[in-house]
Amino acid sequence: MILIDNTCISDDIEDQLFVCNLDKCLGACCVEGDSGAPLDTEELAILESIYSQVEPYLTEEGKKVIAEEGTYTTDFDGDYVTPVINGRECAYAIYDERKILKCGIEQAYNDGKIDYKKPISCHLYPIRVTKYEQYHALNYDRWDICSPACSFGQQLGVPLYQFLKEPLIRAYGPKWYKELTQEIDERKEGRKGTGAQF
Repeated sequence: MILIDNTCISDDIEDQLFVCNLDKCLGACCVEGDSGAPLDTEELAILESIYSQVEPYLTEEGKKVIAEEGTYTTDFDGDYVTPVINGRECAYAIYDERKILKCGIEQAYNDGKIDYKKPISCHLYPIRVTKYEQYHALNYDRWDICSPACSFGQQLGVPLYQFLKEPLIRAYGPKWYKELTQEIDERKEGRKGTGAQF
């Protein structure tokens, strides 16, 4: 593991090769799972404030669920999450012309309507962050729906921490990310020096 400031980073985040391949998975992470996308408490007010700009992008089903449940809800553990449609896709998910699920919030962001891209948990996926009192634990969430991303990452030779550079900087800042890359580079050099093979 790697320790930087108040974060504990799993070795998988250095070692795993990963690049999302939407042509293969069709945005399955927006529909599979036990509940909606996890939300930080500071994101709750943001979702409420931007909803009028995001609503035009959403499906009628998504709008209906949000009208009934609100812009966020809670899961069976009492944690804040995005609402879902009939226990399936996120209420903020939209389909493009190829039937790939994408994020209506992100589309509004891309169109310059809002300055919030999407929930940080979605942006960071497949890294999941568990927040403890003294530190954050960053772990790679292994899920079979992401096997096309693993294959694509191997094909392109892109490690997970590089693929997720933007959201990691969004979450923890450029100084933190620079320290992460330096630590990983030093670990790689150390392995070369000892002749270790991985």
